[in-house]
Amino acid sequence: MLLKVGSKGEDVKKLQTKLGLTPDGSFGPNTEKKVKEWQQANGLTADGIVGSGTWTKMFGEAPQVVKEDVVITPVEGLNIEKLKGTIPDGVIAQIAETAKKFNITNNLRLAHFLAQCAHESGAFKFVSENLNYSADGLKKTFGKYFPGTLAESYAKQPEKIASRVYGGRMGNGDETTKEGFKFRGRGYIQLTGKSNYVKFTQFIGEDCTANPDLVATKYPLASAAFFFNNNSLWSICDLGSSDEVVTKVTKRVNGGTNGLADRITKFKKYYSLLK
Repeated sequence: MLLKVGSKGEDVKKLQTKLGLTPDGSFGPNTEKKVKEWQQANGLTADGIVGSGTWTKMFGEAPQVVKEDVVITPVEGLNIEKLKGTIPDGVIAQIAETAKKFNITNNLRLAHFLAQCAHESGAFKFVSENLNYSADGLKKTFGKYFPGTLAESYAKQPEKIASRVYGGRMGNGDETTKEGFKFRGRGYIQLTGKSNYVKFTQFIGEDCTANPDLVATKYPLASAAFFFNNNSLWSICDLGSSDEVVTKVTKRVNGGTNGLADRITKFKKYYSLLK
């Protein structure tokens, strides 16, 4: 993705709406000015150009770029090409390298993995945790961190919310360090906490602790596979293609069975294509 002066279309309209401009779909000097202001306010290079990094930070989702000429690298034992048209080309392009690095050695494992990723990320759209909770949402989701009326002073402030909820655990410093926000959930299966970012950095060979947004923009699939690999999920995937096995995988990923029906549906769809 690259939106700049002269760009036109629906993505430009979405951008303009986010910036409070009239969504005419034409990226002109006024849109460029607003983009620069937003980038500067959010710690990004204020160049007025919207690439995948700016888009992801602005919307909390990866840009959906369709590449008709996407190159599908063959991997022995995997029928990756059969997924074309079913999942985004941008995801397909990441599968081969991810499979080689993280022990995705057969189509059964791949189907289980993609089904969980697709559900957790809203069909591969969301690569950054949405923490824009209302006061009621905070009490419902993170009640123990917001006793009494405390939620009122944190509502709709993602940085403050994450800093409190994730502060002092998972390798993060306390709330004042804001590391809870810096190392919030990213990737198709949310990599969360400084200690996990450090481990992923050591494996992937690029410093995702210094630049955590890389997990969302460059490694959303790899970070999810890292989670599968580190939590011994492949051995569960290898048990078969029954609903019971999908349930077992789901419990390890989700901690419960939220969205189980959708995960099962997605697994069956992908596995039917792959096998």
